[in-house]
Amino acid sequence: MDALILRFDAPLMSFGGVMVDQHNVTDRFPGLSLFAGLLANALGWRHQDFERIGRLQDRLLVACRWDILGEAIEDYHTVDLGQPKMREKGWTTRGEPEHRDGGPDAKFGTHQRYRHYWANGVLTSALAVGDADETPTLAELGAALRRPARPLFLGRKTCLPSAPVLIGRQAGADVLAILQAVPRAICPQRPATASMPARWPADLGQAQEAQIHPVYDQRDWKNQWHAGSRQVAEGPLVEMPPCS
Repeated sequence: MDALILRFDAPLMSFGGVMVDQHNVTDRFPGLSLFAGLLANALGWRHQDFERIGRLQDRLLVACRWDILGEAIEDYHTVDLGQPKMREKGWTTRGEPEHRDGGPDAKFGTHQRYRHYWANGVLTSALAVGDADETPTLAELGAALRRPARPLFLGRKTCLPSAPVLIGRQAGADVLAILQAVPRAICPQRPATASMPARWPADLGQAQEAQIHPVYDQRDWKNQWHAGSRQVAEGPLVEMPPCS
């Protein structure tokens, strides 16, 4: 199997998760929908290409690890829906104001939002695709990441990578074995632990039962909501350089 090696190195990253009230949470690891969206953006696809994006998401095989564990931070901000510009016509693409149902507070009150991020972390992933001859191929995905059609971001548009996302291509038995063989990112300013927190498909490796759990990281791209789950394993991963 061949896989692209992606490295997320950014001041802020956010991987999405199940939203609770006004909290836009972040998962510990990027999900399949994030990788599908990242690749679709690099290819220049649009939201209306939901069938292509969904098919690409179905083909993805990914293993991830934190080379440098990010710090969890929370961003607090508000929006005042009662401002004149929010009440008048013209600020939406339809030319009509849009408000929530409910009483005056819901429609025109000040709403609080909490957005969660990982700060100053470095995450490495091995990404492969099933049905290797189907387009886009792994080579086409790599070319798109090297010269993306649009600027790339890691979860939210404010989360810009500080270095190229694609760092190489490597072969191995599966995405977990490939990830273990990739040298760890080193940053003297950010201390590293002996082992790296990691997530990989549950059917790979020798995961213990306690390490396996479901994640809800797949997106219905037509209706723009999260749908579908899969089993993954999470646990410590130690770098295993290939034999010379």
